[in-house]
Amino acid sequence: MSDEDRTITVHGTVAAGFEGVREEFAAVLAEDHTEPGGQLAVHHHGRRVVDLWAGEGIAGDSLPAVFSSTKGAAHLVLALLVQDGVLDLDRTVASYWPEFAAEGKGGLTLHELVSHRSGVVWADGGLGVAELADDRILAERLAGQRPFWEPGTAYGYHALVIGALTGEVVRRATGRSIQELFEERVRAPYGLDFHLGLPEALEPRYVAIRPGVPTPEQAAEAEANPVDPEGLMALAFGWTSDPPLDLVEFANTRAVRALGQASAGGVASARGLAGMYAAAISEVDGRAPLLKPDMLAEVGRVRWTGTDVVTGEPNPFTVGFEASQVPYPCLGEGAFGHAGAAGSQAFADPVHGVAYGYTRRRFALPGGPAPENERLAAAVIRAADGVRVDA
Repeated sequence: MSDEDRTITVHGTVAAGFEGVREEFAAVLAEDHTEPGGQLAVHHHGRRVVDLWAGEGIAGDSLPAVFSSTKGAAHLVLALLVQDGVLDLDRTVASYWPEFAAEGKGGLTLHELVSHRSGVVWADGGLGVAELADDRILAERLAGQRPFWEPGTAYGYHALVIGALTGEVVRRATGRSIQELFEERVRAPYGLDFHLGLPEALEPRYVAIRPGVPTPEQAAEAEANPVDPEGLMALAFGWTSDPPLDLVEFANTRAVRALGQASAGGVASARGLAGMYAAAISEVDGRAPLLKPDMLAEVGRVRWTGTDVVTGEPNPFTVGFEASQVPYPCLGEGAFGHAGAAGSQAFADPVHGVAYGYTRRRFALPGGPAPENERLAAAVIRAADGVRVDA
């Protein structure tokens, strides 16, 4: 592809002082070897200061699948319930959900569960898309499941099931689903384009995720270092099922986004992602931050460190969120959020007053947050550091 063919128009606006973010976004798109396109939104102390998009068929209000960035929404609901005193992180999961005590899981605390320490990363016999799409069915399958390591002794990414596990605790404690509570307490009050259950009427705005296209270097790396077909990573991502789970097909399945599977079934624009984290940490439209100081400190605090036994990465979790300062050292202490498999990324940085949301249309390889988020996040923090905030 020639440089001329790579020309792409960036749409949207940035506030004064954030022009460098637009330049970095344009540079990222120009270097994309596949199909440039995505969205970037940023709030600074509750005010939207970046609202950019580019790519064929992509608008500012387009709604792509955001995969595991969904986990941020699910665990914001959980954090609010802990803040309300409805849930207690130090109580056992089984005290809310007795069936979960089977197979030696009775002593696991809620905090250990949402820190991905249960060992229940999949179900024996495999899981199909229809089961994965429905958190209630998934929870029933997982209640009696044997853990794949001793609960509480290590952490490993519960990639496709953590939302169902957390969601069942929420349902047992409140009688409501995470999806219902997110709609009522977060999405609707702020008018967010972030859906755990995409209404049929909004389907025309859905942007289907397209498969990733590896670079020659990525293809060579994958061939030289294949994933162990019997390892925990293959298990947790459904690659051991028959047929193996296709994450792109999973996200593009209407039932998954209609039910709003709380691990990876969310649909959002970058505006929706950033807007949720802005509401969590900042005053927005005259509303106080959703998270009070004590809870904000808790969701930014890592209790357990080490290496993830599923992914092999040092990617610790807090109250269901990823500790965002680990992949992005430019962020302040206590930053929290969650990335998604296609490349989406969303986080809040209370130190800098920043809330960030990014989406992609084409699946970024090898998976997880797209690598350009490092450059974009750094550009955002540089801009935020240089902007005066009036008292």
